[in-house]
Amino acid sequence: MKDGPVIASVAALLGDPARANILTALMDGRALTVSELAEAAGVTIQTASGHLSKLDAANLLTAEKQGRHRYFRLSGPDVAQVLEALMGLAQRTGATRVRTGPKDAALRSARVCYDHLAGERGVAMLNGALRRGLIEGGHDLALTDKGRVFFADFGIDLSRLERGRRPVCRACLDWSERHSHLGGALGAGILSTMIDRKWVRRDAGRVLTFTCEGVEGFEAAFGLS
Repeated sequence: MKDGPVIASVAALLGDPARANILTALMDGRALTVSELAEAAGVTIQTASGHLSKLDAANLLTAEKQGRHRYFRLSGPDVAQVLEALMGLAQRTGATRVRTGPKDAALRSARVCYDHLAGERGVAMLNGALRRGLIEGGHDLALTDKGRVFFADFGIDLSRLERGRRPVCRACLDWSERHSHLGGALGAGILSTMIDRKWVRRDAGRVLTFTCEGVEGFEAAFGLS
């Protein structure tokens, strides 16, 4: 079976601006309603429903009904990874708007990429983990013995991560930094732990804000001071 028609069909779905806005709105891992996604896409609820049906049929989204509402989310981290890579391609080729604002700077500093840390701090964290010998490899990342001890002490249940279907470590190309940040189950576990510790808080959309205590703890943990 040739891959061309499959790639073309997915590209056609992603190529529509409204559908691209819908998918981008779901990049922070939350489940959103039709009306919330319609607002994010700048279209009517009826139009958004049509787009969501196509994305759902292509298995790019999953939907669940709760009460009177249907909630949609990305079908998996691989969808988020493709979107992140496409954002990086658009940035590199100049296919982005020239004017930027405060939100852009905040997104570049630290943001959610589905369920893990991205942006400047995400790339710095992976680089720090590589320098400290916690993770090894280039595109195919793996935990070292030292890393297993470190992340267990950090509060992450590695045996649970390893029982899942998702890769424990995965390099995810960062659209704003054009270097990789840490994805996979470990990347998700680190961000969840930092939020529980109140090192990081989730703000509007995909923006993550580090607390003063969080900056100190984060930089000390990954050798970034």
